[in-house]
Amino acid sequence: MQPKDTTTNEGFKGFTNTRCPFLPCHEGVRGEFNCLFCYCPLIAFECPGPYEVFTDKNGIKRKDCMACTLPHNGYRQSWTFIQKWLEKPVVWDGSPQTRYYKQKTKPSQD
Repeated sequence: MQPKDTTTNEGFKGFTNTRCPFLPCHEGVRGEFNCLFCYCPLIAFECPGPYEVFTDKNGIKRKDCMACTLPHNGYRQSWTFIQKWLEKPVVWDGSPQTRYYKQKTKPSQD
């Protein structure tokens, strides 16, 4: 078995579960819908994806990431995004969002 940093097969970077009853769970996903990060590993960390902060019934501040498509935008793109943010994770302290991700826009075909 080749280590994943030397293989040319990128199958480990994602998949789409077409049998999932919730697919698509997020609107506006660009590229192949990546289900690998169904539960985002960045939920406990600071991240640039759009999220709202709410307080649950036990008084604990939580992130609502339903508006975020970053972990689902294509296999390679979402893999790269998650890996980048897990290199130097910063534990989320319950504060409102201050870091935002600017998605690159495709040039118009006029």
